[in-house]
This record gives sequence, structure tokens and C-alpha cells, in this order.
Amino acid sequence: MPIITVTLIEGYDRSLHTALATALSHTACALTGADPDGVTIVINEVATDNYMRGGRHKTPGRPPRRGRDIVHKYLNAMEARDLDRARDFLAQDFTMIFPGSRKFRTLEELCDWAAGRYRHIAKDYEQFDEIPGEGGSIVYCHGTLHGEFPDGTAFSGIRFIDRFEIVSEKLSRQQVWNDLGEHLTDRQAL
Repeated sequence: MPIITVTLIEGYDRSLHTALATALSHTACALTGADPDGVTIVINEVATDNYMRGGRHKTPGRPPRRGRDIVHKYLNAMEARDLDRARDFLAQDFTMIFPGSRKFRTLEELCDWAAGRYRHIAKDYEQFDEIPGEGGSIVYCHGTLHGEFPDGTAFSGIRFIDRFEIVSEKLSRQQVWNDLGEHLTDRQAL
């Protein structure tokens, strides 16, 4: 069974230790097929006065914000239609792809398009999954949508999945899949 040993400079908080150990455990299970109870993660700490690199003592840097936290805060800002706050989470070349392969580069374009689909929309999250990658991470979130159609009729329980690419703590790309179009088509058929 896998035993993974990691050494960190002292000073990182326990939440980083937990996140690191969890990610390493999941990765070991996925790559080796090991049972989670058979994976051991050992995190050692070295005192800053016992560690040097480049001839100088080093201290730990600030770990990057977790991608799932960035995504959640961005989506909360979008739900509140606080576009200025939402823009703070976006990379300069941010792109969005929504159902029907509709591409948007600005939040205003998205809001203009969405106005014909719903009056208000919100998400009930079931899960966030984060996958580390080179230079950043990929975050998936899924759950259901609820809100109001343009005529004021309420809707709920509509499935969605969002996929975000994060580079340097900024959202660079969002892809959205949901069943809202199915509900719009059903309404038009009545």
C-alpha cells in the first residue's frame, strides 16, 4: 500500500495540511487502485531556521486560494448580479461557453442573452470537485437551478454542471451545461 511522505516548511496552517493530504490520498487511490484505508500520508515540517535555499533561509509563502473557493465566490457575485465584484475573479482573456455553444467574453453579453431565458436564477450546489493541473486547476460544480422564467413562472430542480479553468487564481474559462433549454422547449409546446 502507498506511503507518501511530504516535507513542508513550518508555518503552513492545518487546513493546507488537510487539503494536501486529502488530494494526495485521492491521487494515490486513483493511480494505484489502493483502498483509501491503505494509503498513508505523512507530512513532516522543517523549522524555518533549519531550511535554506539559494543560501538564504526561507519562510512559507501564502498558498494559493483554493479553486473551489474562487468559483463559489464568483458564482455568488453573479447570482447577486454584482458584475463589478464578479469581474475581480476573471482573467483578462476569460471566455464563457453556455448551452447551444454560445460564447461570451463579457459578463454584460451573458446577462443580455440570459434576460430572454429567465428573470432570476440561482444554484443549489450538490458538489464541487477540484482537479489540480499544470499552472492552475479545473473545478467542476453541479447541482440544480431554481428561479423564474421571464413571465414570472417559477422553476426548480433543473440540473446543471459548470466547468472552470483557473490559472494564477483567476478564472480563464467557464463551460456550462444545464437542462434549462429542455424546460423552455416544454413550455413552448404547451
